[in-house]
Amino acid sequence: MVPSAPQGLASMLKRIARAVVRLIRWRIAGEIPPHPKMVIVAAAHTSNWDFLLAMIVPPALGIRIRWLGKHTLFRKPFGWFFRMLGGIPVDRARAAGVIGQSIAAFEAADDLVLVVAPEGTRGKREHWKSGFYRIALAAEVPIVLIGVDGPNRTVTVGPDFVPTGDVRADMNQVRAFFEGHKGIRPDLASSVRLRKED
Repeated sequence: MVPSAPQGLASMLKRIARAVVRLIRWRIAGEIPPHPKMVIVAAAHTSNWDFLLAMIVPPALGIRIRWLGKHTLFRKPFGWFFRMLGGIPVDRARAAGVIGQSIAAFEAADDLVLVVAPEGTRGKREHWKSGFYRIALAAEVPIVLIGVDGPNRTVTVGPDFVPTGDVRADMNQVRAFFEGHKGIRPDLASSVRLRKED
């Protein structure tokens, strides 16, 4: 079962979120697969408006997402707020690193939906960051693709797959899906490629 809020609350949040999506004249295509644990890769991240979509699309799909944030964000007085939004504090200085801490979070949880924006920035990049792939591979959880298509005002839930370790073959699947998704600002869309493929 996909992680979510308690049934009654989840149903109410889903109705409200879907109403907001319609109000801002966007639409959602597809449904999240029923995996208890997964890494969601959301792209293209090209605008500050992506944050609004990130807040309303998951409840509209009936899921509670988690995301990684620098541990200093979670200090008083606002730490509770970022945790409420699904934040998981990670300390880049720790020996395990962000990847190790993320894998540990998956191992400790019965269900966990981790969302990653692989560009790492709203600006155009030549490569995606590989964290999403390394986390999913080591934690042995599926990757679910979600594309933001600004020109058509559509958020599409794409295919899911379990990474095999063959980076190029796995990324060919990712590229095939994201080919038509250019984000809200298409001129800032990054190349769907990991540095390891070069």
